[in-house]
Amino acid sequence: MKVLFIGDIVGSIGREAVEKYLPRLKRKYAADVVIANGENAAAGRGITHKIYQQLLQAGVDVITMGNHTWDNKDIFEFIDDADYLIRPANFSTEAPGKGMVQIEKGGVTLTVINLHGRVFLPPHEDPFAVADELIAEARKTSPLVFVDFHAEVTSEKIALGWHLDGRASAVVGTHTHVQTADARIYPGGTAYITDVGMTGPYDEILGMIKESVIYKFQTNMPARFEVPKSGREVLSGFFVDIDNKTGKATSCERIYINADYPFEA
Repeated sequence: MKVLFIGDIVGSIGREAVEKYLPRLKRKYAADVVIANGENAAAGRGITHKIYQQLLQAGVDVITMGNHTWDNKDIFEFIDDADYLIRPANFSTEAPGKGMVQIEKGGVTLTVINLHGRVFLPPHEDPFAVADELIAEARKTSPLVFVDFHAEVTSEKIALGWHLDGRASAVVGTHTHVQTADARIYPGGTAYITDVGMTGPYDEILGMIKESVIYKFQTNMPARFEVPKSGREVLSGFFVDIDNKTGKATSCERIYINADYPFEA
């Protein structure tokens, strides 16, 4: 199974980048399943039902979330009925929605799990323990397991990657919006990258209008961070080819498309 993951979609520019490049990426990589992190898809703050449907129509199969899951209150109205939207599985048991979903393509089942880090982020349940539990359950059906770990600290992400080596087909980091250059396959067959990066405004700071961010750093005064509605785009992604019988990754590749690194078919 060939899996394409798209990094944190930020605002309308990010959504438009998905619509622009995803058809071409699916052809280039012959992707069977497309996963995207959509926690910033609604102007940088959560997701709406309309955007959820738009991303599915654009070709995304599963949407993962993160620390901005609840920012847009519209999500409470539809998350329990959204079959292909998952929020971090280590959120409170009182949280609506689910943290794991299984999708079948061509007779092969892939489990997608969303987890949330605990360092420099709001505290949640232990992602390592929750991952152990969910992967054990998932592998009863299929050895193909894909994990989106939404976390701040590189060491926490790397630790989970090693912890799940040989049990998860891929562990990808999201949240920081900056793609890392450490894509690899661990000895046990788990594809890994510390952060896939962002899909959104290319000429701003982590997707937010740069002048406000610079002002905040210069003055330490309150500043409203907003996502621009127009501008050049960047798409960050990660491709993994997984052996259907073993669930082990056979290859992986970073994807980075912008004005300076244009798409190559």
